[in-house]
Amino acid sequence: MEINNSTDVWSFQKTLTRRLVGWAGISTALGLAMLLFKAQLWNGIAFQFVGWALVNWAIALLGGWSTRRRRAGLTPEQAASRGPQEAGKLRRILWVNTGLDVVYMLAGLVVAVLLSENHPLWLGTGIGIILQGAFLFGFDWIHAVQVQKFM
Repeated sequence: MEINNSTDVWSFQKTLTRRLVGWAGISTALGLAMLLFKAQLWNGIAFQFVGWALVNWAIALLGGWSTRRRRAGLTPEQAASRGPQEAGKLRRILWVNTGLDVVYMLAGLVVAVLLSENHPLWLGTGIGIILQGAFLFGFDWIHAVQVQKFM
């Protein structure tokens, strides 16, 4: 996943936000489509896809707003000089999120294993959590590695 036309961490963050919005859109569409199956297993997965999409929309919108606000008051020289500090902060956030993604996947496994006996909705819920956590794990990991070049 290479960053196109990114010359600084500010552009990288804009790209990251667009990608998260894209995932939220895909997750929303997939979740709503899965609801058409009208089976509890699929409903459990669908609810997770839509729920996580809402959280991802919020994170992307608030994160994008926060980045634009921090960047708006800076001259190009100031933005460039603060780039490494901004990159370090973003990198820490992404690595923390990568760790949390592992916790989400493990929680999904617990839900799928412990609560799913004769309850397909809980099995679907656990599967949905695992799938969302797995995507976000890859997303956060890749971007945490990529942001290193701006430090």
